[in-house]
Amino acid sequence: MSIGNLDILGIETSCDETAASVVRRHADGSGEILSDVVLSQLDLHAAFGGVVPELAARSHVTTLDRLVKQALEESKVSLKSIDAVAVTSGPGLIGGLMVGLMTAKAIAMAADKPFIGINHLEGHALTARLTHAVKFPYLLLLVSGGHTQIVLVKGVDDYERWGTTIDDALGEAFDKTAKLLGLGYPGGPAVEQAALQGEAKRFRLPVPMRRDPRLDFSFSGLKTAVRQMAEEQAPLSPQTIADLCLAFQTSVTSSIDDRISMALERFAQRFGTESEPALVVAGGVAANTAIRTTLETRAAKSGFRFIAPPLNLCTDNAAMIAWAGAERIAAGLEGDALDLAPRSRWPLDGSAKAAIGHGKRGAKA
Repeated sequence: MSIGNLDILGIETSCDETAASVVRRHADGSGEILSDVVLSQLDLHAAFGGVVPELAARSHVTTLDRLVKQALEESKVSLKSIDAVAVTSGPGLIGGLMVGLMTAKAIAMAADKPFIGINHLEGHALTARLTHAVKFPYLLLLVSGGHTQIVLVKGVDDYERWGTTIDDALGEAFDKTAKLLGLGYPGGPAVEQAALQGEAKRFRLPVPMRRDPRLDFSFSGLKTAVRQMAEEQAPLSPQTIADLCLAFQTSVTSSIDDRISMALERFAQRFGTESEPALVVAGGVAANTAIRTTLETRAAKSGFRFIAPPLNLCTDNAAMIAWAGAERIAAGLEGDALDLAPRSRWPLDGSAKAAIGHGKRGAKA
């Protein structure tokens, strides 16, 4: 059955960005972002050194209606013409998820439109199809504040998790390292900026999980190693902080390179590389230049295309949620009932076994 153009309203409130978007999926499968409105709560939470769930939920309540109206106006698509309403229903902070779900349900009911609850991770997983029309299957590295995973994307609603973090997610490790060293929030950009001034090889840190066949990640021990070095060097000069940041980032990129090289080998053995398959990176930590460069180099050596969506689509946004809704409709998947409940935990691969420490509540997706 052929599917015509689909115009989907997307809503995202899983953490500290309030977002609304209208995305069009053309009949040929290509995508077009008609509007993409994001309101960051960064300033609201910066003083606390991390996201405060109650404050995040309150901000969503006071701003979401306005953002939905703005997204519809900018898209020049009326609510009457929208084909469905898609909203993040998990994983994430339960208060924020409830705000988005209730708003989306009210809109769907009032406008008599289909309602689709989207896994936030599926939004990230399918973004490269919106921006680069990537064909299935492809390999995804999802690196964010709440998740660090290697996922085989076989199709819409068809995923295999090959690796995950057994403790801290990478974004969380960046934030905690930045806090330890007295840098600002969010930690990722602060550590990356400081590392640019660092002296190479002054400090050497371990590379977690090197050549471990499980393809999992671990960053808790690395964070502890930074703390121990910082205590030995106290009081810390700006140069020492920069050197520690560089050592931390170098260890992180080495670990990612090791994990991904093994994952690409597994992919090539299973599917081959004749069609130049894709390695896709998504999530807020994908903004890190050193990580992107490492992945791009490794992909080229392994015969893969490297694809990184624009930075604004790597962080939390509603365009990816709208697109995931359109992809699910085009794949013939049914929408959801209006009694759908939010899920603070929701694995992308439902058959994957939980890893030690995986899926901490309150983590940023």
